[in-house]
Amino acid sequence: MIESTVSTSAVAATLSTLRQRIDVTKAHDFLVTHRDEIMAALRDNVLTRIPAFSASHNPDVLPQLTTHSGAHADEIARLVLSGDALQTEFIAQHATQRARQHFPLDAMLHAYRCGHRVFADWLRRAAEHARLSPQAEQARDASAEFAMEYTDAISTIAATAYAQALQAVADRAGDRRAELMRLLLEGCDEGDARGALLLREAGYLDRRMSFCVVLAQSADPAEMLRPERAQRLADALEDCLAPLQTHRHHGMHGQRAVVIVSHQRRSSGWTAPGAPLADQLRNRLALIGPAAHIGISNDAASTARIPFALREAELALRMAAPDRRVVQLAELPLRQLLALLAGDEARSAIPTWARRLIENDPDELLVTTLRAYADASMNVVKTALRLDVHPNTVYTRLDRIRALIGQEPRRYHVLETLLIASDMVPARSA
Repeated sequence: MIESTVSTSAVAATLSTLRQRIDVTKAHDFLVTHRDEIMAALRDNVLTRIPAFSASHNPDVLPQLTTHSGAHADEIARLVLSGDALQTEFIAQHATQRARQHFPLDAMLHAYRCGHRVFADWLRRAAEHARLSPQAEQARDASAEFAMEYTDAISTIAATAYAQALQAVADRAGDRRAELMRLLLEGCDEGDARGALLLREAGYLDRRMSFCVVLAQSADPAEMLRPERAQRLADALEDCLAPLQTHRHHGMHGQRAVVIVSHQRRSSGWTAPGAPLADQLRNRLALIGPAAHIGISNDAASTARIPFALREAELALRMAAPDRRVVQLAELPLRQLLALLAGDEARSAIPTWARRLIENDPDELLVTTLRAYADASMNVVKTALRLDVHPNTVYTRLDRIRALIGQEPRRYHVLETLLIASDMVPARSA
């Protein structure tokens, strides 16, 4: 039972005053006799003044309004006769029904304000009918004060119950969203009836869908420890992607914001797939401000592949940097991706001569020259153009590398090993 101690105590005080100034039995009988008229007046006054009730397409709204109007007529008659405390359960139940229907709270409270006119009118009539002869004016005043306090009390009780019911609905929706996020990111066997039902209800089991995972974190990872900052980033991702005709499910995963995006990759089994979803996301997410680093997976063809897409997004996010804030896995060079996936065992296998280059090139000048040399198809003149230096400078640097490692860097296999080693163990961490 939900009640406001202050409101109900005020009702009790004004009710006590009213009962002292009237014949309570005659007043009760009067209210019971006119019960249907009071109920009809309450209902009609609300329908006339508040369009939300008539405009509602929920078939339960109007019958519940009629029933609730009758319940108030009965409660007022009971209070006048007994002087007992206000019963609040029927008010809370009605407000809970309205919250579950997502009926507007302001319309429900406006209905109580409209009801005050009716309460005051019929209580005045009852007081005049049952007044004690020396206290006619006092009886009318007492009935008006009781009607006002009764309206205030039921409005407070209803608003509290509505808010609590709405929060419960939101909590259940949040639990459902969290469960859906878990199923998608961890994978769900469609043989699991509950999981498959949840995915189907959310529209995730259409075989023509493509899925993509986006992970994001602040440029300063420590900021993700602040829940409000992390949630703002998740909301920013959602707002950025909203213009796309996609289905999105966003939230938090670990200490990173995550969005699972899906769209229909083809309209039927006979049509060609559309543009990759990841490419569309890449263009939109470039609009996110410099405070965020973002990783984007490749497209996944089914929900079963979303856990793999999550791993892809994690890899892409690891490569994000201030000068490349949004990274799509598909745009990473294979050599760089392999180096990223390499474990400690692979790093320990780097030849000693290759590691000497990394350890003795802290500003990465020589490694940059080798990369430009590879991009220029091992052509010194083109390399010089790329680096904006004289060809002799390139030759000098290659000679320095040869002297340092004891290998010829212009040989393909030596060059390949040096580039892989430089990707796996950057000079700054050597």
